[in-house]
Amino acid sequence: MPAGTSRYLDIAADLRTRILSGEWEPGANLPRMTDLARWYGVNRDTLARAIAILEAEGLLWAVPRRGTVVRHGMSRPRRPRGNLVKRNAGTDEPGYNFPSASAQEVWVHHVPRTAKLEKLTDTRLARMLGVLEGTEVMRRHRVTGPAGEPRFQTNDSYIHPRGLADAPEVAAAAAAPGDWLYRLEAAGHWPITWRETHRARMPTREEADELQIPVTMPVLEIVRVGTSGKDERPLEVTVYVIPSDRVEQVVVLERAEGANEPWPEPADTGPSASG
Repeated sequence: MPAGTSRYLDIAADLRTRILSGEWEPGANLPRMTDLARWYGVNRDTLARAIAILEAEGLLWAVPRRGTVVRHGMSRPRRPRGNLVKRNAGTDEPGYNFPSASAQEVWVHHVPRTAKLEKLTDTRLARMLGVLEGTEVMRRHRVTGPAGEPRFQTNDSYIHPRGLADAPEVAAAAAAPGDWLYRLEAAGHWPITWRETHRARMPTREEADELQIPVTMPVLEIVRVGTSGKDERPLEVTVYVIPSDRVEQVVVLERAEGANEPWPEPADTGPSASG
């Protein structure tokens, strides 16, 4: 290996040790790239390769117009995700909290929330919503997370045209988490039931920018389909995108009926020959 080709690995290891030892507080900025490059005696490209490794590990994140920020220690341990949908109790307004969120927590918006009519061009999502590709639907876009924590998730909700017709107020900014679902139910779609599909993938550039994570960090994509209790047809499809270092799945395993029997007792063969 030519001399110096592993220099960025040495720098990454040194920075990792300094971060984990608490030299920089969670949320603090690293020194400027030019200053760090001068400190380690390398060019910016070599330093950038070292920084990229720590971004992929979730220790750092590059925040536009702010610099390189220490991500380590900024969030609670990974949040277990169960399967309970809870009534929102964090505000005085009606609504729902889905798995990963506590019913008592107040979540905040990190970018201006939007709700507007758009053509649904994603074939997969259109099929899940039960509309033709290109159908105009209401899209609600959010970037949210618990107050005091880094950005937890992006979520895009696509509402079937009949839902918008029944409850046009779903286009407004909800007063509480899941308020718009409450409005749909109050308009006659009670009870909405949900099914989720999970997969791991890499983020798009837009998702990485909104979540302030590197594009090299995998994300968990959760697609939730809400079915109307009125006509048992899809009413809404919501896509959550969560950084992989913020959530872990918890599944309680159950035994099938055929796996409940104990091991059979050994057959009694009588006294042994030596007895």
